[in-house]
Amino acid sequence: MTRPVPRPGVMAIEAYKPGKSAAPGAGRSYKLSANETPLGPSPAAVQALRDMAHEIAIYPEGSSHKLREAIGARHGLDPARIIMGAGSDNILELLALAYIGPGDEGLYSQYGFLEYKIVTLAAGGVPVVAPETNYTASVDALLDRVTNRTKIVFLANPNNPTGSYLPASEVARLVKSLPPQTLLALDAAYAEYVTNADYEAGVALVNAHENVVMTRTFSKIYGLAGLRLGWGYGPAHIIDALNRIRSPFNVSTAASAAGIAAVHDVAHIEAAIAHNSKWLPWLTREISALGLEVLPSAGNFIAIRFPKTPGRMSVDADRFLTSRGLVLRAIGAYGMGEFLRLTVGPQEANELVVAALVEFMQDAKAAANG
Repeated sequence: MTRPVPRPGVMAIEAYKPGKSAAPGAGRSYKLSANETPLGPSPAAVQALRDMAHEIAIYPEGSSHKLREAIGARHGLDPARIIMGAGSDNILELLALAYIGPGDEGLYSQYGFLEYKIVTLAAGGVPVVAPETNYTASVDALLDRVTNRTKIVFLANPNNPTGSYLPASEVARLVKSLPPQTLLALDAAYAEYVTNADYEAGVALVNAHENVVMTRTFSKIYGLAGLRLGWGYGPAHIIDALNRIRSPFNVSTAASAAGIAAVHDVAHIEAAIAHNSKWLPWLTREISALGLEVLPSAGNFIAIRFPKTPGRMSVDADRFLTSRGLVLRAIGAYGMGEFLRLTVGPQEANELVVAALVEFMQDAKAAANG
């Protein structure tokens, strides 16, 4: 060897590529590509950042105990069983590092979050994919692919980018059928948006089982994506293992301060839920009326399916919308090349997207008719 060589598996990773965030030359643009909240962060969180600015020369408190206590009080959880991370994907990385070794398997569904494959490969493991049914994870398909090498089953519920979810009874059936040594990682990044009565984020399952961990994030409804803050809740023995390998001071003082304020601002969260509950069905209804398929979503986004043509209509639609300052997310990396994902935005952006799609579909129909 003439130079350092990464260990096997590293170069098999296709680096995660975020969607575009701007529309150059379009004047005012609306970023509707990253499932960020249109309401922004809580004003209390912004003020907390201002108030702590003089502390940035000092290392954070290493265990984020004040933030864990705030989360515990908000959700009725034992703070000792909560771990903080730089986004919930940091918790997923720690889980893979702690429980997946060379030759071990990380299992996830066909359209699951791309990070599951990345963290499995990064830990030296083997990614295993279970097919979905109607863009929804299948418990039976997941169980069919569990082997004695399956160390973690990753399940996003609701799932990004499809928006689908599994009811509590199905997730419970999955846990009941897993070997006790196989860990279920429930990724509940969009839990706060779900209004369906048959949904449960994972707290009850964590409390009832020794092999379930729930991850959550401050990047979505709390509006703190730029600070990178997430958390996990699990059995004491799993949290102990993760704390042994997480990097020291992995959560900044700024993120902790903003997170505490955001957790306490219940009114801001309720406003975000109300906004989403109004505009998610409106966008689904209006875009479906144009003859486009919209996947049912329990999150704060929808996946829009464009017809297959000799070219690729989704690519044309993406270009058309971007030219008007409307930035959506192409999701070809998920094997969903005919789809665009649209985040529920502010009222103006939502109405502009629908108006632009009306124009685009009219143009496409005229072109098809010659």
